This record gives sequence, C-alpha cells and structure tokens, in this order.
Amino acid sequence: MRHMVIVIAASMLLVGCEQPANDAKNETAQQSATPLTQESAVPARNFDIALLRRGAEVYEKNCAACHGVKGEGAPNWRQRDANDRFPAPPLTGGGHTWHHPLNALRYTIRHGTQGIGGNMPAWKDKLSDAEIDAVIAWFQSQWPNEAYAAWYGIDQRARKRKQ
Repeated sequence: MRHMVIVIAASMLLVGCEQPANDAKNETAQQSATPLTQESAVPARNFDIALLRRGAEVYEKNCAACHGVKGEGAPNWRQRDANDRFPAPPLTGGGHTWHHPLNALRYTIRHGTQGIGGNMPAWKDKLSDAEIDAVIAWFQSQWPNEAYAAWYGIDQRARKRKQ
C-alpha cells in the first residue's frame, strides 16, 4: 500500500515537470482539459490579511531556505542535482505547483518528496494543518490570475472525482 501511495504521489508531482518552461498562461492552455473561459467562474481568492501574514511567517521560517525568499525556487529545478534529487520548484505560479489540487499540495507538504526523488522533508510533525493551509494560501496569493484559474479548475475536477 505504501508503495502505491508513493507511486501516485510521484505521478501527481511530476505531471508538469516534463513541459518546457512556459509562462503560466501558456501552461494553462496546454494543461487544462476543460479550460475556464471566464475568470468570473473562479471565486475570489482568500486574501485574508491575517492568514497571509501567518503563511508568510511560516514560509519564511520553514520553506524559504529551499524555495527562495519570494518563492522563486531553485535554479534548474527541473533537473536532478548531484544527489539525483529534484531541487525545490518555484511556488510563484511559473512552476508546476498550480497543477496539483489542494489535497495533493497538503499531502506533499505533510509527507515531503524524499520518497519520490525530491529533497523536501516531511513537515507533518512540525507544521499544523492550519499552518500548512496558511502557507498554501500565501504562495497561491503570489500566482498570476491565469495560474490560479487553472488550479481552481484542476482542484474542482479532483473534488468531483473524490465524491
């Protein structure tokens, strides 16, 4: 069972890594099977100042060392490093983070990526669920509208499959 979870998580994380680097708008058109044609179909993002401030604090303390001060990610994040691991991707909407539904983002932060070829440690024993959600809200607030709209569509389809 553990092996199956790792395989599923790996496939979810690497789905966007095979694409050449494009801006989020071009990736949105390529990735979305049923693209959203109106931004009005996407609810407003949660820009709760207290939540974003908490997310920024948690990010700075726990994530910035690898993902960069502004979430820019490691250079050459699509290429394995000297240890045959993938460096931290950008979280600003130009990487593959927006390709993953909310539950996959939570899972990745909780369990890390070391079991699937990444460097990120598991944070489940260090961060609460509320802190994880605050970090996600913070980095999503950095995304361009096109990336957020594409993510929203992906997240909604994942929620429907789960029902």
